[in-house]
Amino acid sequence: MKAARHVKGSRSDAEAQLRGFVAKFDPRHQALIRAVRRALRRRFPTAYELAYDNYNFFVIGYSPTERPSDSIVSIAAGANGVGLCFIRGARLADPKKVLMGSGNQTRFIRVPSVDVLSHPEVGALLTAAAVQSRTPFRTGARPELVIRSVSAKQRPRRPRDSELRRTRPAQAKEPRRRTRCFTPKIPGTFRRELTVAKLASQAGPSPVRIAA
Repeated sequence: MKAARHVKGSRSDAEAQLRGFVAKFDPRHQALIRAVRRALRRRFPTAYELAYDNYNFFVIGYSPTERPSDSIVSIAAGANGVGLCFIRGARLADPKKVLMGSGNQTRFIRVPSVDVLSHPEVGALLTAAAVQSRTPFRTGARPELVIRSVSAKQRPRRPRDSELRRTRPAQAKEPRRRTRCFTPKIPGTFRRELTVAKLASQAGPSPVRIAA
């Protein structure tokens, strides 16, 4: 794994690198990742953004410090979609049962649209995650982006062709055309003659009579 660290004065470089990570996704997921990031930056305006372009997922963690262990939530994006991970979600009160997962620590929600973050129950979880943080967020500080790590080998960030085909609307099939065989009509007289000849052949040869 190749690691890159953020250096003061190079925020533009970190942002350019982050844009490159996001550009690996399909356009719909690119727009969603950017929208979710904007929403979390508004909610946690002084947070450190800890970015990872790892093998399985692209991740942006939100932490009151540069220590990954202090992160409270993170965006996790893969080829199948975007999710929001609550690092210590197992300890959060979740009366609406919106959190998914069953581990000892983390929980997550799927984010098909940025509007999910404006739901009251999700907002309450984000507030509770900040309150239970071991370290309070800074006040009056600007957000800082830190590129924590980049994996040389990664899973595809876009759906495979087979998955794309499943998401496309089914095309209407053209009705099959029946092919009819042409059967010529046989005149009635000729048909009777054929029937007599057939019966005669089935009966066998006529007996030969010898005159006394």
